Amino acid sequence: MRSRPHASLDVRDWSSPLGRTLKFSVLGFGGAPLGNMHRPMGEAEADQTLQAAWSLGLRYFDTAPLYGHGLSEARVGAALRGRPRGDFVLSTKVGRLVEPCPAGEEDGGIFVVPPGRRIAYDYSYDGVMRSHAASLARLGLDRIDILFVHDIDPLTHGSDAASRARFRELIDGGGWRALDELRRNGDVAAIGAGLNVTATCERIMDSADPDLFLLAGRYTLLEQDALETFLPTCRRRGVGVVIGGPFNSGILATGPIPGAQYDYAEAPSAILARAAALEAVCRRHAVTLAQAALAFPLAHPAVVTVLAGARTASEVERNIATLARPIPAALWRDLADEGLIRTDAPLPELPGPC
Repeated sequence: MRSRPHASLDVRDWSSPLGRTLKFSVLGFGGAPLGNMHRPMGEAEADQTLQAAWSLGLRYFDTAPLYGHGLSEARVGAALRGRPRGDFVLSTKVGRLVEPCPAGEEDGGIFVVPPGRRIAYDYSYDGVMRSHAASLARLGLDRIDILFVHDIDPLTHGSDAASRARFRELIDGGGWRALDELRRNGDVAAIGAGLNVTATCERIMDSADPDLFLLAGRYTLLEQDALETFLPTCRRRGVGVVIGGPFNSGILATGPIPGAQYDYAEAPSAILARAAALEAVCRRHAVTLAQAALAFPLAHPAVVTVLAGARTASEVERNIATLARPIPAALWRDLADEGLIRTDAPLPELPGPC
């Protein structure tokens, strides 16, 4: 990929067949770390990180009620208020409501949550409308550009049966109708779903009319099953794809070190071995594993941007500098020739199937 100066990070225009359009910086800012993910984060540190993202050219920001039970949304909104509203794209999510609760009942999971807030799932019409209104209040902004249905998959709800029940709540209980109303009324520009499972994404495409998906961790250097049906279908229907989790929770940034994380847990031996093989090829071409991980998904024509989370200003700068470094085309050929990436994957600066 060609080198880009930090101040002019490339922007991609996305448009759907129905004429919906948005402009995404090729690298987006993932707001999960701002929700005190794994450890507390001070307000000054969060603001410094977001200001660095803006000054270095990032113009797409993603957050969610889950991230710190509203904390990430509040921090993102505080940093964006006062910025020209047409100069950035903002997404958040529905399906979880933030509710008050007694101290000790927060169940924040990987988020170190301030006392007194817990999450309740609600994919119904009323739940979506309440979630949208609450997110606007926490953000302190006049509008949200994209609403994603969040985590309506078996991984989150414990079983396929539980996921299907939530899916019925979304479709039959009016949740999608609420999203469509918000879109038709101009309250949001686009709607879709943020998921870690392509099968659930495809179920939504079979039943509804999404504009965009946020697919986390399922189209990376380690995983390309999304090429089977999901990405071709998105390409055919004009549905844009935001790629989240390009480092698969860490291993594609750190390499296969002891304790390397994959899907929010310690990486199993097979993943460690595959990451080591990928890294070995990268080293032959004087490329870091993180460079290749950020660049790879951007080559697919359905992909509109890649989201990378950051906790500090230096991490933001490192992500942008990593993406800006050129990568020789021979790297991608070698990865494909050695069976480390699929041969049908579109590759940066090389022609590929859609």
